[in-house]
Amino acid sequence: MAVLDTAAETHIAHRDNHTHRDVNGGWLRPAVFGAMDGLVSNVALMTGVAGGSASSDAIVIAGLAGLAAGAFSMAAGEYTSVASQRELVLAELDVERRELRKHPADELEELAALYESRGVEPKLAREVARQLSKDPEQALEIHAREELGIDPSDLPSPTVAAASSFGSFALGALLPLLPYLLGATRLWPAVLLALLGLFACGAVVARVTARSWWFSGLRQLLLGGAAAGVTYLLGIAFGTAVG
Repeated sequence: MAVLDTAAETHIAHRDNHTHRDVNGGWLRPAVFGAMDGLVSNVALMTGVAGGSASSDAIVIAGLAGLAAGAFSMAAGEYTSVASQRELVLAELDVERRELRKHPADELEELAALYESRGVEPKLAREVARQLSKDPEQALEIHAREELGIDPSDLPSPTVAAASSFGSFALGALLPLLPYLLGATRLWPAVLLALLGLFACGAVVARVTARSWWFSGLRQLLLGGAAAGVTYLLGIAFGTAVG
């Protein structure tokens, strides 16, 4: 009994500890990267305008325009991309559904051969394929996963993708604007807040990578800072040339 109890405890401990991070990113990845994109693009836009010796009002207008244009562009692009992908997947599912209806024996053999290629004995592979193919919808789902690498019951929503992209981009783009909206007249509070936001976004991204939070945060801070620095220098150069 002691051996059985120990084995059961070991199994429970393994089950509880054997967990994986969300390698696909789920909602976290697009949300964080959308906010990061908004941060980098808007702080770079604002520093470029500031480098041209523009007034604080002009910087705010540029930042608001960048927020609106970027958020709508991200939402439209994400909606079109996900909708097109979804339509392509549905078209391929229709092809597979017709094949299952017209050539069930061939599709069964195809599924059995797939299991055989993965090391299942031929007789067992055919039996497994036969049993799984009894339900047409289940057979379609299995073929879709095995042949197309998709889950028909878990297709992405274009509306959700567009809304999340719009919201996360707008939130990120708003961050460098906040100091100006709260009465600041200098550029450095906006840049400082944006860099802190970039570090935080990079640290959160570490949840879906193997990197440490400080490395991911510092990397994103440096990349965003470099973008802001380059556009600031370009603003100075263009401002001098125009002036």
